[in-house]
Amino acid sequence: MLKAILERFRQGHRTMAYPEAPLPLSPRFRGLPVLDASRCADGCRACAQACPYGAISAGNGLALDMGRCLFCADCAAACPHGAITFSDDARLASRTRAGLKVVSGQTYQPGGALEGELLRLFGRSLKLREVSAGGCNACEADTNVLSTIGWDLGRFGIQFVASPRHADGLFVTGPVSENMRLALLDTYAAIPEPRLVIVAGACAINGGPFKDQAETHNGADGLLPVDLYIPGCPPNPLTILDGLLRLTKKVY
Repeated sequence: MLKAILERFRQGHRTMAYPEAPLPLSPRFRGLPVLDASRCADGCRACAQACPYGAISAGNGLALDMGRCLFCADCAAACPHGAITFSDDARLASRTRAGLKVVSGQTYQPGGALEGELLRLFGRSLKLREVSAGGCNACEADTNVLSTIGWDLGRFGIQFVASPRHADGLFVTGPVSENMRLALLDTYAAIPEPRLVIVAGACAINGGPFKDQAETHNGADGLLPVDLYIPGCPPNPLTILDGLLRLTKKVY
């Protein structure tokens, strides 16, 4: 025991200081898309044609739907004019589905906080029950990172719990396969009201690469009332954390 205590003193404080200090991100990280329609050539639709999931609209102006986007950057590689790039801004979550659209010439507004009674109830303490509704476990893995000593999600009063009876909200990942549909709905019904729904990852938002497959339901959006959308494939842990902190008004 003494050796363990001494080792902890040697290691020092290991929890990152976010949001007071920015987090180091990998140079390969792809965050908020940056669109510049002024670089587009007339009639050029190379980016839209390169996108495998129809996330880009290149008609009148240039827009990208992060709810569909897998951040593969095929669009940026296909554009001969450099009209699409991906920044290192991880603040991507939105309170509405329509709010996930990035439009050239407009500043993207990340998700805001709960209002009124919901903020009073959940602003200081938020317990979530996670349901993996047929996902590949990438979103789940990045979510689990938040419970490690380096991130320590619990210091913000946000925790994942084992039982929906102890939860304030539902945290959904995966495209909602038919085999998981009833389990998802039953879990939602077991959470006491008022309750929140948070969807994380392209699959949970729009079906991701499994969109319109007979075995899936294109995410939870059509099955449950969603309070927060966290895009990505998978979302970076910082994107998830920032979305949760904005929802509970711990960052602005």
